Amino acid sequence: MYRAVKPPPPALIPPAVPRWIRQAVGRDDPEIAMLSAGAALATLDPFVRSDDLVGMLWRKRLALTAAAAISGFEGRREGEAELRDVLAFCKSGDDPGPAGRMLIGWRALGEARALRSAEWPARLPGFFDLSPEPVSVLLQDLGARFVGRAHPLRFAAQAARDVLALGPAYRGLALWLADAALARALGQDRPVPLLAPHLPRSAFRLEGDAWLAACARAWGRGAVAAIDLHVDLARRADALRAANLRRPGKDTAAIITALQSEDALAAQAGKEASDRAARRLLGRLTSLGLVRELTGRPTFRLYGL
Repeated sequence: MYRAVKPPPPALIPPAVPRWIRQAVGRDDPEIAMLSAGAALATLDPFVRSDDLVGMLWRKRLALTAAAAISGFEGRREGEAELRDVLAFCKSGDDPGPAGRMLIGWRALGEARALRSAEWPARLPGFFDLSPEPVSVLLQDLGARFVGRAHPLRFAAQAARDVLALGPAYRGLALWLADAALARALGQDRPVPLLAPHLPRSAFRLEGDAWLAACARAWGRGAVAAIDLHVDLARRADALRAANLRRPGKDTAAIITALQSEDALAAQAGKEASDRAARRLLGRLTSLGLVRELTGRPTFRLYGL
């Protein structure tokens, strides 16, 4: 009933990230860290500005990784699997809890023209279970402070440091703000989470140029990892679209489209098909290597690229 079409051999094209950038990002030398981070971010820029369907999934995966990193910094038990479950099985109107709100906040970083919203000073702290005060004034003033006088990496790192000065509870907000500030300085309307998963806990004790260098190393590693993730997801999406599904079900097209933009799908009925049909389709796509089962559980399974 289902048969995957063998894709043609890949064309000989240059790698997405030049080797010298891969070798340089994360180096301890501050000048090399700044240079390689800038090069990695420049390589990432076309991916950030693209409106391709897989980009929606890509941003959600990056948000999940960032939220899990903040959870670890805070000593919480929610990793990527638990955070994914929170949103996947949260019904409309239900409170997703602190972990779910934080993940929603990281996803909101990639909203179209997210940085243009006048609601952020009041809206953003709530994602991290913080009061709007005292950060609302700082958030309102952030854009005005960047007028081209500072290097984008320095500006973004300092924005984070200003928030971190309020205490450890503000780590998540600070790193969210750093990615947002960097995107604004680079002229990007839709930031992507890069910093949190690649910043060591020890970096929070640093100040001045040492803090800037730690952030540069993390941004460089984050940019390379984000590019690799996008390339992998795009390859998986191409293979999924190329699959020749004989006698496809009524919701097959909708499920295949959703798999290209959603982090995880439960095997639930669509508008026309049954739960059983959805499970059968997703199970078959998994057996063909086109889709992955993400939980490892026998029940309440989730599927994604």
